Amino acid sequence: MNLALTDEELAFRDEMRTFFTTQIPAEIRERYARGEEVGKEGFIESQRILNANGLATPHWPVEWGGRDWTPVQKHIWLDELQLASVPEPLAFNTSMVGPVIAAFGSQEQKEKFLPATANLDIWWCQGFSEPEAGSDLASLKTRAVRDGDDYVINGQKTWTTLAQHADWIFVLARTNPDAPKKQAGISFILVDMKTPGVTVRPIKLIDGGYEVNEIFFEDVRVPAENLVGEENQGWSYAKFLLGNERTGVTRLGFSKVRLAQAKERAADISVGEGTLLDDPLFAARIAELENEIIALELTQLRVVASSADGKPNPASSLLKLRGSELQQATLELLTDVAGPDSLPFAAGDGISSPLWAQRTAPTYLNYRKVSIYSGSSEVQRSIIASSILGL
Repeated sequence: MNLALTDEELAFRDEMRTFFTTQIPAEIRERYARGEEVGKEGFIESQRILNANGLATPHWPVEWGGRDWTPVQKHIWLDELQLASVPEPLAFNTSMVGPVIAAFGSQEQKEKFLPATANLDIWWCQGFSEPEAGSDLASLKTRAVRDGDDYVINGQKTWTTLAQHADWIFVLARTNPDAPKKQAGISFILVDMKTPGVTVRPIKLIDGGYEVNEIFFEDVRVPAENLVGEENQGWSYAKFLLGNERTGVTRLGFSKVRLAQAKERAADISVGEGTLLDDPLFAARIAELENEIIALELTQLRVVASSADGKPNPASSLLKLRGSELQQATLELLTDVAGPDSLPFAAGDGISSPLWAQRTAPTYLNYRKVSIYSGSSEVQRSIIASSILGL
């Protein structure tokens, strides 16, 4: 298989690279590259620039702002976006609820939600996981009972990322508790976060931040017109959504940037008569990560090429598994380069530790999550064993 880019694809790559490095404000990209908080407004500004140029939702249907790109072009778009340290379009909007509404929503829902979702005029969050329904999502207990023209929702969601910013939440709720299979009685419902009875409670994480939340629904009345697709078919829509969510989770561009940062910082650290880059053990660690990234990139290109027929490739589980591990490994390397300077965090002017170093440990801790979300590493290994190795 020829994995080299064609002349047209190379020109497309240069076009993407030029746009991302010149049209997205440098301040936003630099802060994002350092692992600093970009903030809600920074994400919105970046996505609106992308959307105005047709680069926020290229994988959507063309009639709703998508681009008729090949799988290789989509791969290049995402890789160059990550290499330029541009905040990725909000996944809840562009990779999750947007494609679901485009595929299964009513015409009224498409017209009401899709333009605002692409432009981040609406910030969505995901109401799937519950205290007793995480990996076993089909065990969810949140109920939605039809009452005239409304659904009345009661229940709890947890680990809801960035719900503190959200305007709307897409919720999986049980509408038929007597269904013969627990997956069969679930519906997909859109809920305005300002609706009476919706309560958001933040969860403090290991890095000290409040990225995730608990959401409580107490007699929340939602218009029945906010049901997406058919009642009790939400499980099918959820599987469709999760398939989109796992697109691009390799994040090789992210890992490349962090590895380059580690090498740059290591070159400034004196060790003996040279620098940390000259240390044999450190150099071997760098070389191993570089080779792992190259190997995964080649695998990703093979998967992209084989997806041209539109069929899912079980090798995407391998990409997710190794991509998660490499994100964590490059962040661990950067934290090790920072050394003791990684220990303070938001320490103020009285601490000599540079800001980049202070951000390494919290970012490393935060990214423990990547081997859990979008299907844990254990789940991916099971898929690899059954679907690829035939075990």
